[in-house]
Amino acid sequence: MRRARLALVVIGLLLAGGSAPAQTYDPSYPVCMQIYGPVGYFDCRYGSLEQCRYLAVGRSASCVVNPYFPLKKPTRPRRSSAPPRPGS
Repeated sequence: MRRARLALVVIGLLLAGGSAPAQTYDPSYPVCMQIYGPVGYFDCRYGSLEQCRYLAVGRSASCVVNPYFPLKKPTRPRRSSAPPRPGS
């Protein structure tokens, strides 16, 4: 009886977990080509929309800007080497 309950609990947990989608976009490149078909996918290895569009000619595909590409690298705030002014 205990084994049957344990088996039901384990099966219930496995079914409730579901699946997690994988990351679609590669954050290394600013432009991705979305390829349509039975198995659609994103190919993120293009430096510009023009390059992607050139290579998408004749294919069932479109080019999109990669939403996960960092536009600017974070910069550290500059520290002033001057001593603080009195009264500020």
